[in-house]
Amino acid sequence: MAPKPKGMRGFIIVWIGQVFSMIGSQMTQFAMGIWAWEQTGQATPLALVGFFSFAPLIVFSPIAGVLVDRWNRKLVMALSDIGAGLVTVFIFVLLMTDNLEIWHLYLSGAVGGIFGAFQWPAYSAAISLMVPKKHYARTSGMISMAGSGVGIIAPIMAGFLLPMIGFTGIILIDLATLLIALVFLLIVLIPEPKRKQLDKTKGAFLRELVYGFRYLLDRPSLLYLQLLFFMGNLFFSLGYTLLTPMVLASTQGNAAILGSVQSAGAIGGLVGGFILTAWGGPKKKINGVIYGWIASGTLGLILMGLGRALPFWLAAHFMMITLTPLINGSNQAIWQSKVAPEVQGRVFSVRRFIAQITAPISMAVAGPLADRVFEPALAAPQNGVARVLSRLFGSGPGSGMSLLILMTGVLVTAVGLMGSRVNAIRKVESLIPDHDES
Repeated sequence: MAPKPKGMRGFIIVWIGQVFSMIGSQMTQFAMGIWAWEQTGQATPLALVGFFSFAPLIVFSPIAGVLVDRWNRKLVMALSDIGAGLVTVFIFVLLMTDNLEIWHLYLSGAVGGIFGAFQWPAYSAAISLMVPKKHYARTSGMISMAGSGVGIIAPIMAGFLLPMIGFTGIILIDLATLLIALVFLLIVLIPEPKRKQLDKTKGAFLRELVYGFRYLLDRPSLLYLQLLFFMGNLFFSLGYTLLTPMVLASTQGNAAILGSVQSAGAIGGLVGGFILTAWGGPKKKINGVIYGWIASGTLGLILMGLGRALPFWLAAHFMMITLTPLINGSNQAIWQSKVAPEVQGRVFSVRRFIAQITAPISMAVAGPLADRVFEPALAAPQNGVARVLSRLFGSGPGSGMSLLILMTGVLVTAVGLMGSRVNAIRKVESLIPDHDES
């Protein structure tokens, strides 16, 4: 029997399988977004779908991290994919029987989020063992490039196929691509970490659960870096959650325009991922993080908020997502270099918890803030400030959301500037030794 593929070759095979799976998943997400908008015509339900999908993923991350370090990481990835598939089957059955309601999307999103909490730390920790350290940023670039390339293909495919095969047909494609990803995962060798440090930290579940938090508290530079993402994600998620309802509201629900805007962002992510894969990122990875956040706020969210027409939305989304691989890939390379692979499950899960716990809050707040405050304020201005803003942004549907997106862009830019002034963040790569040097 031929040996199972491993190393960079094994990673590429897993990566290709994930590309197939992401195509199906994003086609379903796009289709369900259109379905939810057709049912309600409001921003709040769309934002709540994101909230219920994201919140369990974050809340369960520390628990998942402990189990990922205890269990076989390949098995964890496979079970996570299977769990996500069962959730998709649940939605498929409800659609076929004409029983699907909005709250079912909240429920399925929550269950899917729990499975997703296990997928990311297992995948990240597995990559750290499969490829050499010098390729960490490149593998992050490949992952970003895949996600962005899928973002180009999936909305176009979903928009083209939806009138012909309907929502149920889209979901069947999703299930088929998930099966391909599982097969590709099973044929690859994913090594398990050395147990020297794990043996020292393994013990009672509660002690293992807080290990990741203690790890960061003992390393202030890594903690402050994570708090930078905490603040950046808080404001970025608040604005980005409103992108889909803002475009739909401004265009009377035009799915083709929404698909174009989403594809522009995906093209940007593909370009950014390709650049990072070929380049490997800046020598000082922290520069990619800090200046990426600054540019994402100014060239992305601020431009998105100022623009009230398709060309501005295309340009802003392109720039915003082009910068995402640089930010995340540079950050991921820092963490993979500094944290020993045998404890990455717990540390990376806590890292994700801190960085993204604000995102569900932003998603929950964004819809009501848009529907009940900003949209009515500009539609019927009651004071001088509101009247001035309505002249700048308009008073039609989507105007209030545009203003709110611009405000979040200013705040994201401020977060990046703040990070550039904190020595513990700027010098993280010299203050914290690499795990193979400590």
